[in-house]
Amino acid sequence: MLRLFVGLPLPPAIKNDLTLIASGIENARWIAPENLHLTLRFIGDCDEGEVEDIDAVLRSIDTPSFPLALDGTGCFESRGRVRQVWVGVHPEPALNHLHSKIEQALIQGGRDPEGRKFIPHVTLARLKRVSASKVKPYLEYHAAFKSEPFDVGSFTLFQSHLSHSGASYTPLADYPLNKLYQVQLRQKST
Repeated sequence: MLRLFVGLPLPPAIKNDLTLIASGIENARWIAPENLHLTLRFIGDCDEGEVEDIDAVLRSIDTPSFPLALDGTGCFESRGRVRQVWVGVHPEPALNHLHSKIEQALIQGGRDPEGRKFIPHVTLARLKRVSASKVKPYLEYHAAFKSEPFDVGSFTLFQSHLSHSGASYTPLADYPLNKLYQVQLRQKST
């Protein structure tokens, strides 16, 4: 079985900026720079035969590239305990459009709807049994975090490998967005 998700890899400069703010919370498991990404759609466990079908429906997505910037910090909590600390995304309708196209394609390809509201973010740290009050100073200090805009020219199908030391991610396939298709067509015609 393969554990899959669709996401946006981040440019090295953005990953570097995020590592600069990846400290300051006791007992946090900070995400390794090579694993920083923005999840567009969690797919879950699939057998190897399903991967080809997922790849085919993702290849059918046709939408333009767009700029994106990270903006602010936040957390997911449950019962007063923080589970994740993250960096948010500056509102970008094209990102929501891409998410919707991926969701629709996967449903048409036979996958169940995700069931969770899409909250675009990049997870910085995972926490266990850390009270919200202990995370609040970190969030306040980094609330003004903003990245430089970067071009989203593709999205990626990732495999997630779970272990005791945390998850690691392997890109399986990249799916270029329209702008890249146009550039590739121009290069082929010259």
